[in-house]
Amino acid sequence: MRVFNPFAALRGQSITLTTTRRFSSSPRVLAKNRVYPSRIRNPSELDTLILMSSSTRMPLLTLWTTTWDPSTPQTSEILKSLIEDERTGEDKGGVSFAEVEMDSPDLGGVSGVGMERYRIDKVPTLIAFDRGEAQVATKVVDLVALGSREFLREWIEREAARHGEGGAGGGGEGRKHLFGGNWMQRLF
Repeated sequence: MRVFNPFAALRGQSITLTTTRRFSSSPRVLAKNRVYPSRIRNPSELDTLILMSSSTRMPLLTLWTTTWDPSTPQTSEILKSLIEDERTGEDKGGVSFAEVEMDSPDLGGVSGVGMERYRIDKVPTLIAFDRGEAQVATKVVDLVALGSREFLREWIEREAARHGEGGAGGGGEGRKHLFGGNWMQRLF
C-alpha cells in the first residue's frame, strides 16, 4: 500500500508500508467438546447449562433418561465416545453433552419439566439446545437411530455446525428437511 508522507515528499521520496491488522493478538483456539460427568437432577442445573451454552454459542446436547430405562446406557456410551474420544463436531465449533434424569423428583418426575417445557414424551430422547432454545424439530426419539453410531455422528456434526446461528426450535418436519429425505431408509 502506498502512503503519502509529507516530509518524505518534500525530499522527493515516498515510502511503502505493508501492515496487517488483526482483531486479536492471541491465536485462534478451537472449541473443545465437553461432557458433563454427572446427570442433571434439578431445574437450576439445567438452566445453568443452557445459559452457558448460549453464552459460548456451543450447542448443549441432552439425553433425557430415566433410572429404569434399559436402553439409556448404550446410547449414552455411544454419545460419550463420539464426543470425547472421537471429538465429533469439534471442527465445526464443538458441543457439550449432559444427561438429564427425567424421573428425578426435583425435575417433577416424568411429567415434569421435560414434558412441560420441551415436549419430551418418550424415553430416551436426545435434544439439542442452541441460543437458549430447545431444538424440538431435530430431537431424536427413535430407538434404532439412538443405537446407530453413524446416525448419531451425523446428528452431532449438524448440531455442532449450528453454533448459535440458526433455529429449528419450532415444530414441523425437522427430520425430513434436516437430513434431506427419509433418514430411516438410509439406516437399513
